Amino acid sequence: MKSLCIKTNNSKILDYLLNELKCSDIKHICFSRNEFKNYKNIIIHYVSENDYPYFFSKMSTLLSFMIVDEFEDILMKRIIYKNYFYFDALEKEKILKNCYNILSDEYYTWFDKKFDSLYNCIYTFISHNNVLLLDGFINFRLQKYISILDEIISEGVNTYIIEKEYMEFISLLKLYINSQKNNSNIVHLIYTPTESILLDENKNLILSSDEFFNAKYLSDISFSSNDYTLNSLLNLLPKKIYIHLIDNQIDEFINTLQLIFENRVSICLNCDICKLYKYHKETLTKNNK
Repeated sequence: MKSLCIKTNNSKILDYLLNELKCSDIKHICFSRNEFKNYKNIIIHYVSENDYPYFFSKMSTLLSFMIVDEFEDILMKRIIYKNYFYFDALEKEKILKNCYNILSDEYYTWFDKKFDSLYNCIYTFISHNNVLLLDGFINFRLQKYISILDEIISEGVNTYIIEKEYMEFISLLKLYINSQKNNSNIVHLIYTPTESILLDENKNLILSSDEFFNAKYLSDISFSSNDYTLNSLLNLLPKKIYIHLIDNQIDEFINTLQLIFENRVSICLNCDICKLYKYHKETLTKNNK
């Protein structure tokens, strides 16, 4: 017979473990909940004399899921508050939200990494020990798992810093355009993700002069081929910008223009200009096939 005693005074965790054990398909076990002087315990007995690796594997899986479900959020907050203490409370919340998004966007990749590190650590420990002091084990024996969480948090911090710099960049440009006189009345932007065309209020093509390419207003944040379009608009400073979306899609660059120029921007999908350029694009696409 093989026994494992899990010690913790966390009633929520004890209830979690009891429920999981009751619902599990682990064969040849019996378990009980006991309270002693210093700790409340759950004692699991594997009553078969054979196949101890089976018992260790099943318990390692159960405990790995428990740590992810019940402790991961606490551990991530602890890392953020310890290693990134210089951010204020609101910034820390935004970083934590970024971490949740990272975990959600790449769920299986991150989960596999976390689960493997937990499973291996737990399996090694319980195969050589009959007593698992849960709080101490989580705080001092899960270095690899903690390093994975630290990696996720580091990515979340980098994302937050980029977002913060981006919004500061937007604020500076808004301050600039609101402090300058308009240099034109209307500009039409014919837009696809691969090409941008600017027309004046008479629908004549606006040619980019050398002064538009001096990158005077461009930031370190890159919008790829749209950098020059943004710079041109900042030089033209129109009262109104009509954006004609040839692909009917609002992407990051269009969102940026809306943030910078605010109520000066109008989105158009089906005017005469839209129809003309959509027809032109469709014709080119057919001819290239």
